[in-house]
Amino acid sequence: MKISFEVHAEPRDDQGKGASRRLRHAGKVPAILYGGRAEPKALALDHEKLRLVVSDERFYSSIVSVNIGAERQPAIVKDVQMHPAKNAVLHVDLQRVLENERIRLHVPIHFKNEATAPGVKTQGGVVSHHLADVEVICLPKDLPEYFEADLGNLNLNDTLYLADLKVPEGVTISELAHGHNLAVVSIHSPRAAEPEPTEEAAPAEGAAAAPAAGAEAKKEEGKKEEPKKEEAKKEGGKK
Repeated sequence: MKISFEVHAEPRDDQGKGASRRLRHAGKVPAILYGGRAEPKALALDHEKLRLVVSDERFYSSIVSVNIGAERQPAIVKDVQMHPAKNAVLHVDLQRVLENERIRLHVPIHFKNEATAPGVKTQGGVVSHHLADVEVICLPKDLPEYFEADLGNLNLNDTLYLADLKVPEGVTISELAHGHNLAVVSIHSPRAAEPEPTEEAAPAEGAAAAPAAGAEAKKEEGKKEEPKKEEAKKEGGKK
């Protein structure tokens, strides 16, 4: 199998929040190595060396060699926990890889010929990415580095689906295996911007307010007429 990255690790005995905190203060990252018909093993990784590779998308879709002293264990990265506010790695989950056992892993999608696609270049469309990666099932030796989505022949309102991707032999896309042919990328017309309000709208608001002002004036006139009616009643009573 092809090894793309190497991670040097040390076994650790202490576990728990306190032990993990002490490791991080010492410039180490707590990690766990599991699977592969063996017991889980707690490890400590070098933080500075790890930080150099966690930003590479290939790190998450490749076979990694976990070097523990003289032992070399092929593995895949299942999870990396990052600090919410700092560029710091908090924890790493690694799964052992066996040559004859299939693995599940997310592989990135690379998009090609976006700017030269007819739907963009000559028809004024815009590109929408619906998926950035796809989960595959395969043996470690068949693991692809990435999938390529070629937009070179896409016109306006065209869509590229999972079934349109070139899949290497021995590789199964999980969603397709479950009957889900999801959209990967499409080209559509740009959304029309909403018109901004113009000065012509101002008179309309004034016109709408005019009747209300007239109604208020009528109410005032009605109030003035009421005393006159009362006086007329009094005069009638005197007669």
